[in-house]
Amino acid sequence: MNSDEQRVRALLEVFGLRMDPAELAAIVADYPVLRYQADEIHRTATDGLARDTSKPKVFRAVGSADPAASVTGVTIEAAAAALRAGTSSARELVTAAFARIDQLNDRFGAYVSTFRQSAIAAADQADRELARGVDRGPLHGIPLNIKDVIATVEGPTRANSRVPPPHWRGDRDATVVTRLRAAGAIVLGKTTTNEFALGPNDPASGFPMPRNAWSDRHYAGGSSSGAAIAVASGMSLGAIATDTTGSIRHPAALNGVTGLKVSYGRVPITGAVPLAASLDTVGPIARSARDCALLLQVMAGVDPSDPASSVQPVPNYLAALDGSVRGLRIGLPERYFYDLGNVAEPVARAVRAAVDELRSAGAVVKEVALPNADMARIAATLVVMSEAFAYHRDTVVARWDEYGVNLRGLLARAALFTAADYIQAQRIAAAFRAEVAAVMRECDVLAMPMMPTGARLLDETDPTMMDRYSSASFNSQWNLAGLPACAIPVGFDHAGMPVSMQLVGRPFDEATVLRVADAYQRGTEFHLMVPDD
Repeated sequence: MNSDEQRVRALLEVFGLRMDPAELAAIVADYPVLRYQADEIHRTATDGLARDTSKPKVFRAVGSADPAASVTGVTIEAAAAALRAGTSSARELVTAAFARIDQLNDRFGAYVSTFRQSAIAAADQADRELARGVDRGPLHGIPLNIKDVIATVEGPTRANSRVPPPHWRGDRDATVVTRLRAAGAIVLGKTTTNEFALGPNDPASGFPMPRNAWSDRHYAGGSSSGAAIAVASGMSLGAIATDTTGSIRHPAALNGVTGLKVSYGRVPITGAVPLAASLDTVGPIARSARDCALLLQVMAGVDPSDPASSVQPVPNYLAALDGSVRGLRIGLPERYFYDLGNVAEPVARAVRAAVDELRSAGAVVKEVALPNADMARIAATLVVMSEAFAYHRDTVVARWDEYGVNLRGLLARAALFTAADYIQAQRIAAAFRAEVAAVMRECDVLAMPMMPTGARLLDETDPTMMDRYSSASFNSQWNLAGLPACAIPVGFDHAGMPVSMQLVGRPFDEATVLRVADAYQRGTEFHLMVPDD
């Protein structure tokens, strides 16, 4: 038995974690990488960050191709206008969504459960109310999907797991669902997620396996896989999901729709199964930035049941979307997010073209430096893994075999981090927030690729998620900093898979992020493109 195996065995035995030899061998093999990355954050200065810790990453080169797509996507805003014009009804919208679910869900695995009877009843009620002149707002009669980590009264919240969520009370709607219902929105069903929003889906679990809306041979992203698939393929008009290290933006990007990660505390998380409480956020996925603004308007605001929810005033988000970016300052963090990430050529080209569109519309574009973006990525991964293990610690010991093989492997790896590792990661977080704040004094938003590439083929994905430690990531830094970030489609790669740009703003300035996204979308149609069936 080598020294690494001895250390791993000893650490796992502290928590009572015992597993078969093959699972143990895989964790032992990964231990040097885990320990090296944790040691990296300890090598930083105690009063700040290292000067530059970015490492070059290697990705498969890609070319470009035309997508198999049509410009037929229906926005929430357009559907709401049709309801008020009398050219459509809420029942027709809901019926059309269920027709798409019946047609596509077995193939793409978007929904884990549907609430057909209650959704049609809610649609009929919305139609009656609108006919009487009772208008609850632009979401009245709009069908949405809810990620299966967010509580709804119609059915259980299972987090795509055979293990019930620990310490969970799911007999009532989550705060955001209560607010959406009050605004007249209709819940179609619960959509697939990584197990507990972390572990890649295990086929043995019995839950649907999500596949990209543009190609069932490609990865759909996660963890809010089903939410994005459903919006992209017309199985709902919008979605409510969670984002802890990219779980809204990642699948939104890979499926060619718009996804908004809100500032930490902007939207209450009461009623959402936790992943990492210091990073968890709830936000919207929809076709457009305007649709995201409509959803956020209802979702945002302080909630006494969530001590992390902010008392910051909620602005009128739609009013901020005036179509203009003239004079706005856009920062390009070139070194890590463009150069050292080895961004694929079609991605870089599409994002730079999108930035050029904004420059042509009057935005001021300048290069900025965030030299410690990669260190922030490492710290964010360590934080989410450690907090996830803390939440599941007792349950994963007692019900090891019921957890999916991928999630339990991740939780066992997380057990190898120490309290000192976690504390140092939080110190890195504080220093990175200060670094970003200094840059944002000179910029209104940052713009960068959402992902280095388009969606990978399913057989190219790593179920252990150890590629988090060796691949560039452009997502989790903004969770660590608590900032709003929006993914918007800007083109396609060599395989006809969507390419996305990410816009990042100041704390609680979702309005400006959405303003820039909307200005771009007014002059383009990528967000309205849907894959040919």
